[in-house]
Amino acid sequence: MNWVKSWIRYLFWNSLERRLRTAWRVALYSALWVMIQVVSAVVIKSPATTALAIFFPAFALIAGALLFYAVNLLLVISMTWLVTRQIDQRALTDIGLRLDGRWVADLCFGLLLGAGLMTLIFLAELGLGWLSITAYLHTTVPNTPFRVAIWQPIFLFLAVGINEEILSRGYQLRNLAEGLNSSVISPQSAVIIAWLLSSLIFGFLHIFNPNSTWVSTLALMLAGIMLGLGYVLTGRLGLPIGLHITWNFFQGSVYGFRVSGNDLSNTSFMTIEQTGPSLWTGGAFGPEAGLIGIVALLLGMLLIGGWVQGRYGTIAIQPALARYHDVRQSLSTEK
Repeated sequence: MNWVKSWIRYLFWNSLERRLRTAWRVALYSALWVMIQVVSAVVIKSPATTALAIFFPAFALIAGALLFYAVNLLLVISMTWLVTRQIDQRALTDIGLRLDGRWVADLCFGLLLGAGLMTLIFLAELGLGWLSITAYLHTTVPNTPFRVAIWQPIFLFLAVGINEEILSRGYQLRNLAEGLNSSVISPQSAVIIAWLLSSLIFGFLHIFNPNSTWVSTLALMLAGIMLGLGYVLTGRLGLPIGLHITWNFFQGSVYGFRVSGNDLSNTSFMTIEQTGPSLWTGGAFGPEAGLIGIVALLLGMLLIGGWVQGRYGTIAIQPALARYHDVRQSLSTEK
């Protein structure tokens, strides 16, 4: 029986690092992340929503959504802090959330990059006659002015951008890289493999989205590679978080495109009608599944490389992402 206990312990426990093995950490965190998406919905019809609607009547019809996104984000960050401390035995800063000056600069660049890339897609399709603008400052929220209704997608894309980057890049990529790092796989190679694996998972996470196809899934894997590039080159989540937020917001709530198959143009600065070829525009899934979107993703990677070169002085995969540091060292660095 002793050998059975030893084998079970070996299967689940990394004795050298004194923590759960990589696969179990990633599985546990991912399960908790999904659970939070469900638990957060409780707030929608809670007394808190009623109170918000009473004190801010202009937000009455979107109060539940605003609270859902805010609570969801708070729970994900809190859960991430707890898991990194208690399960991963590391500091929260180790997954790319060290909020220093460079982090903020990367965030700002990411915000500008996401907005710029989606603007180029819009202008290209408009110039080619593949879309027409049908309305401005549009909202379908009854008795709610646009200036109020627009806060719903703002909160949505803030929550999605931060939550998904913490999940896919900060947690999954970092832990996979540490698990792959060995005498056979170098730290740099481990980071690259983990980057590709996390991008693969990111693509498959959207496989059940409306209008999803194998082409859109592959395209979102490429999007994951672009989002992960800023992380593997800087070791910080600032750039991918900023890029993710404005890519989605400008896509759905500024220019009225579908966002990964979802029609989120119920409140947008403009609504559009697309007539161009689906091969290029992405059709019902949105620009990410079209050739024009793929060109934008590749351009984004080039611009990320240029930013990192100019800001950090070199373009190199960060091997530190594959190296586990003792929790006491990490926590002393965080203080």
